[in-house]
Amino acid sequence: MSGGTTAGPRSVALISGGSRGIGRAVALRLARDGHDVSFCYRGDERAAAELEKELDGLGVRALARRVDVSDAASVRAWVEETEADFGPVAVAVTSAGITRDKPLLMMADSDWHDVVDTNLDGVYHVCRAVVFPMMKRRAGSIVTVASVSGLYGNAGQTNYAASKAGIIAFSRSLAKEVGRRGIRVNAVAPGLIDTDMSAALGEQVRTQVADRTALGRTGLAPEVAEAAAFLASDRASYITGAVLPVDGGL
Repeated sequence: MSGGTTAGPRSVALISGGSRGIGRAVALRLARDGHDVSFCYRGDERAAAELEKELDGLGVRALARRVDVSDAASVRAWVEETEADFGPVAVAVTSAGITRDKPLLMMADSDWHDVVDTNLDGVYHVCRAVVFPMMKRRAGSIVTVASVSGLYGNAGQTNYAASKAGIIAFSRSLAKEVGRRGIRVNAVAPGLIDTDMSAALGEQVRTQVADRTALGRTGLAPEVAEAAAFLASDRASYITGAVLPVDGGL
């Protein structure tokens, strides 16, 4: 944990999958909005340490923890540590996700379960851990990171698309459950974004997708972070159960 300034309490943001890609951009954006940031990562300790240092440079407190979001007990321990060290979680962003792209006929059972366990179960575990304290306080904002694959489907991504469609339905349903308790739940649905994950698709696929977008390019992680930060903030105080595509007009 790094220190940052301590002049008065700040709102606390909790981000899963925060060390790289969209999660990293969200962490930096929320820090600039004045949130202390607790984020988890699965394996890239160096990237996590670099982000922690950068957050410290922005004058906020940062907590980085290695957590497998598919494991409920690990998620609960991370959330409890965050609230013990920083205070109540006001904003939760579920960004942890993986791909195991293959046509269904070539997909191993482990490819299916790894993706669903991380992408969908991970959202359940984070939200399950934060929502009851938020309900007691009658305040909170949750932003889930889905995908346009969950809206439209994508060949070779039955596992990924199913997990992201599940996140969308989960978010809309949870919004209806907790809205009267002062909690908002929204989703962002990115298109093809320049991250380590999308780089694995290869330049030809990336170019094909860019050609199918109205803006004629792939997106940037900070552009998704802007949407997530808006939905998390009081600027979106009358928005809940929404799914905001950030896809360049795919």
